[in-house]
Amino acid sequence: MTAINHHIPDALLAAYAAGSLPQPFALVVAAHISMCLDCRAAFDAHQAAGGVVLDNVGAEVLTDRLKSDTLALLDAPVKEKPSFARSGVYPGPIMEALKGKPPRWKSLGMGVRQSILQANDEGSVRLLYIPPNQAVPDHSHGGLELTLVLQGSFSDSGGSFGVGDLEVADQEVEHTPTAGAGAPCICIAATDAPLRFSTLIPRLLQPLFRI
Repeated sequence: MTAINHHIPDALLAAYAAGSLPQPFALVVAAHISMCLDCRAAFDAHQAAGGVVLDNVGAEVLTDRLKSDTLALLDAPVKEKPSFARSGVYPGPIMEALKGKPPRWKSLGMGVRQSILQANDEGSVRLLYIPPNQAVPDHSHGGLELTLVLQGSFSDSGGSFGVGDLEVADQEVEHTPTAGAGAPCICIAATDAPLRFSTLIPRLLQPLFRI
């Protein structure tokens, strides 16, 4: 397994284990956990800690309100471990999002392509294909962006990111990700707000590409 140097921040991992992470980010985190033994162990620890807390909660008389809230929690979906299976470069959680089908790529220009997996009020998540040595236009962020490398690599002001590495970028980060030499960079990126491009052409095309 390739060495992974950039991992999920603990706060995001705890939110994912609790089931409170928005779906676009949850998909990227699930994919990383399926690729990273360290984060898989940390995720298991968070789940175990949650179980201990529940086991030590004292008995309480169930009022009608508390009873209905408890039943609602029992009906909520249970957070399952991400699938560890892979199909080519795509981890199990991404294959599930793709429904087992190949990505439907659309050109963004300069050889860069994207395949949108989700775009709604919670945010967006997309696969990106970036040719070797090609740069993505310089941009900052209106919110949080998680980017997980599935094939190849990229580098920016935050360092170098290879297969399995996760970059976390917020409003303080402005960068120009550039794919490494060798294999094209394929990554999955989730955002909860539109990107802020530094140059005019990307800003004009932004509504068309839903970035």
